[in-house]
Amino acid sequence: MTLVQLEYIIAVDTYRSFVAAAEHCYVTQPTLSMQIQKLEESLGAKIFDRSRQPVVPTEIGEKIVRQARVVLNESKKIEELLQEERGVISGELKLGVIPTVAPYLLPDVLTKMLQTYPQLQLQIWEYTTERIIQELKTGRLDCGILSTPLQEAGIEETELYYETFVAYVSEKSPLYEKKIVTADEIANEKLWLLNEGHCMRGQVLNICHYKHNQAAEGTFEYNTGSVETLKRMVDINGGITILPEMSILGYDEDQLNHVRYFKMPEPVREISLATTSNFVKKQAVNALKNEILAVVPERFKTKKKREVMGFDL
Repeated sequence: MTLVQLEYIIAVDTYRSFVAAAEHCYVTQPTLSMQIQKLEESLGAKIFDRSRQPVVPTEIGEKIVRQARVVLNESKKIEELLQEERGVISGELKLGVIPTVAPYLLPDVLTKMLQTYPQLQLQIWEYTTERIIQELKTGRLDCGILSTPLQEAGIEETELYYETFVAYVSEKSPLYEKKIVTADEIANEKLWLLNEGHCMRGQVLNICHYKHNQAAEGTFEYNTGSVETLKRMVDINGGITILPEMSILGYDEDQLNHVRYFKMPEPVREISLATTSNFVKKQAVNALKNEILAVVPERFKTKKKREVMGFDL
């Protein structure tokens, strides 16, 4: 049994295809198949059911692959120990970030990371929360930045900051005349929401206590995955949307005139760094956490007089 063979069976389990797994491992498909067959022969057990498409592990194969992930993960910690000894942070760090955080947090963080750790190769994907969890568990991501709490088995969360939700209000709305708004006041407004699958949608509905009145005059939902599109829809079509506070930090005076904060306790979302329980690359993940905390405003680092909004996956 070799680490390479374990890497191959993990790849087949992840991609459910011998061809795709071979491409991912940068070997030919016959080479990969031969090594997996050798492993099966040495173990005296079939790991994959090749008669099914896509390929799936057998009952014992699932247990073997699960243990292979643990073994391969632990083997990577040797390199981590060497890096720690040398005081160098290098290699790859694969990061998943939810789309409602990425454009507002990452630019400053990435600039600092690239300057401070030139030997570290960052690979970043914008994914939904559900996809980030899935990719973490299969080992295709090292860490994720997302909204929590998740209450997901096998996933560890390190809280980073608490981001206030604000209302972005049209000039045509009665709420435009108010300085502070409440959830009840939003209930009869035309509310622009993110698509299903975005955790922020659930948080917004929780802010409104599910009181959003679909029968209100002219009310309808335009579903989008973009926070900036929501703002634009309010500007053009009226109504209201809920935005994360980091998205308004670059607003000019005219745009800020449309922003209203909520009555205390302010609704916030908890943003955390998520990893698996037995994750490696601890130095790189720690460095990322420190750079995030360095760019986040100080007021985001406490949840005093704030209410963390939950959501369902």
